[in-house]
Amino acid sequence: MILVTGGAGFIGSSLVDYLLKKDYKVVCIDNFNDYYDPLIKRNNLRNAIKNNNFQLIEGDIRDEELLNNLGQRYKIEMIIHLAAMAGVRPSIEMPLLYQDVNIKGTMNLLEFARQNQINKFIFASSSSVYGNNKKVPFNEKDIVDFAISPYAATKKAGEVLLHTYHHLYDINCIALRFFTVYGPRQRPDLAIHKFTKLILEDKEIPFYGNGTTQRDYTYIDDIIEGIVNSMDYLENKKNVFEIINLGESETISLKKMVQTIADSLQIDAKLKKLPMQLGDVEKTYADINKAKNLINYNPSTNFEKGINQFINWYKSENGYI
Repeated sequence: MILVTGGAGFIGSSLVDYLLKKDYKVVCIDNFNDYYDPLIKRNNLRNAIKNNNFQLIEGDIRDEELLNNLGQRYKIEMIIHLAAMAGVRPSIEMPLLYQDVNIKGTMNLLEFARQNQINKFIFASSSSVYGNNKKVPFNEKDIVDFAISPYAATKKAGEVLLHTYHHLYDINCIALRFFTVYGPRQRPDLAIHKFTKLILEDKEIPFYGNGTTQRDYTYIDDIIEGIVNSMDYLENKKNVFEIINLGESETISLKKMVQTIADSLQIDAKLKKLPMQLGDVEKTYADINKAKNLINYNPSTNFEKGINQFINWYKSENGYI
């Protein structure tokens, strides 16, 4: 049985659906917080909850009693820890909440793994740990001691905690550094989702800086492939502690991202130009050679195709089709 934390979210629910199709038994923990509309998350699980191999636990990873009860009820063999307070900018406004959820919550899960002899643990880290790294593409061996947001700092802390529990208790761990994930079910606060909505509504989109900031956008199906291949790796290897980038290894500027969405919608975008935001990095760019060699990761969705697929989903979900 697989425990997926944050399993009602964008990445979590996509993973849950994939695992259920492969006949895994899945327990999902989600607290359905109001960072964005909880009804969206419930809708993400509309197919999963019909499956007899799926169990939903509504609760918080900071709740030690909940985790203790979970350990008594289910024989869990692997933890895939996706739950977190997300977002760079909100973490600057609420740093103590991010510390509590992302660091204490991760520590609780590692303790839960130790106490219940669960020796396979996958953690969702983030490309944000690289900060404004001048060397590109970003490599897992790069020093990541210069976070520029509390969110990034909590993700780096999570990686360090994983290493500690691997060293002390032989828990096999993989930390996956996700690079700007997008696609169907993407959170509404993220740029591609937000910009699509605003363009369709003929409203201005917030355009920070001069449009030259760059991101390595990674399509959701490629991220799921990376997680599943990491699961296989943990099943077949011993004494594992790895940090692995999951990206497309291609950079897209803010200007190109907006234009690609506008071209797909066949609607001109109206820009509201704003200064750069605190905590925003200038560029993310993944070196994925380790992922290719270690877990046979081969991302296959280019940006234009991924945007078209996201927009088709968005229109379908919101009554445009």
